Amino acid sequence: MIATVRTPMRQRLVDAATELFYAYGLRAVSVDKVIEAAGTTKVTFYRHFKSKDDLVVAHLERRAAIEREGIGAAVAAAGGEADAVMRLIAEQLGIIACEPGFRGCPFINAAAEYPDPDSRVRRAVAEHRQWCKATFAELVAPFAPERASEAADDLMLLRDGAMVAGYLDEPDAVAASFLRGTTAVIEGFRENAG
Repeated sequence: MIATVRTPMRQRLVDAATELFYAYGLRAVSVDKVIEAAGTTKVTFYRHFKSKDDLVVAHLERRAAIEREGIGAAVAAAGGEADAVMRLIAEQLGIIACEPGFRGCPFINAAAEYPDPDSRVRRAVAEHRQWCKATFAELVAPFAPERASEAADDLMLLRDGAMVAGYLDEPDAVAASFLRGTTAVIEGFRENAG
């Protein structure tokens, strides 16, 4: 007899929420819809999450982990070389923007729905954005150490624009534009450093 592996309930709730939140929006999806999609009860939901905002934060943490893993893999595959990392990120952006149901950046979407910068949701968004900027700064630090933060801001702006444009425009064109933009930023800082 083959034993089945059951997904832990907390993970099932986050999985269901991630799918629903991304497809329909954070505010539009009720806790009841998540509970129904996960196949559980309110009592079980509240054992794992004190509030819907706790579930939203867990959803964002999941999305952050996925994005960080992807960026980390690009950094490792490119040996930390900034141009090659951005090329790999651009390729992945083109791929994910082509997936059915792509609705742009879940962090930008969450920030739009939670305008209070002191909310737990916005703090989760800010934490992930800080991680992205720190990673971008590390990429350019070897040739622009004094201006790595500025370069990271520029690269983050391009990433944000690409995520929005990936939802609205043709994904391959967006990926190519993102790559041209990041290459220009990196080359600009590299030339000014030398």
